[in-house]
Amino acid sequence: MSSTSVFQVTGMTCGHCEMSVREEVSEIDGVEGVEVSAQDGRLIITASAPVSDEAVIAAVDEAGYTAARI
Repeated sequence: MSSTSVFQVTGMTCGHCEMSVREEVSEIDGVEGVEVSAQDGRLIITASAPVSDEAVIAAVDEAGYTAARI
């Protein structure tokens, strides 16, 4: 059973921003799918195992942006 989490990401402006966030977040254990939209600042994660908000926020921070769970 998979779960979905939605985050608001601040600072993304383009496709390159989306790619950076997608690459970092997809490295988290359990993450199966990552949808990122710079246009509305949304990050939607589908995971097969529980993923902590802290892990996602840290991955987005690593990509150079800030995130908050919605």
